[in-house]
Amino acid sequence: MTNFKRFIATLLVVTTALTGLPLTAQAGIVPTDAVLPQNTAAAHREHVNSFLARDDVRQALQAQGVSPQAAVERVQAMSDSEVEQLAGRIDQAPAGGDVLGVLFTVFIVLLVTDIMGLTKVFPFTRSVR
Repeated sequence: MTNFKRFIATLLVVTTALTGLPLTAQAGIVPTDAVLPQNTAAAHREHVNSFLARDDVRQALQAQGVSPQAAVERVQAMSDSEVEQLAGRIDQAPAGGDVLGVLFTVFIVLLVTDIMGLTKVFPFTRSVR
């Protein structure tokens, strides 16, 4: 039994001494292409193609004299960076047909504030206060 205790004590001394040693780490510069997924160009192309497939966009293209098929072919001929820029512009562009939604939201906000008694914009509302 004393040999076993001596073995455990020796093992604990060695492992405790080894835990204090510094460990080394390897670091290197990782290029951006290795970190980003490789299918981002395909995702951007799909985003632009889905935008071009919308009916309102097709009608606007035809009104400008561009066939929708020619627009899709031009997108396929673009480089990856050009498609990425175009997809970013699509995301940043304001929604052209959403004016009615904004007006409806403003109407609802004013209606609720009239009912709460904070404003008096509409004559057909009665204040809760």
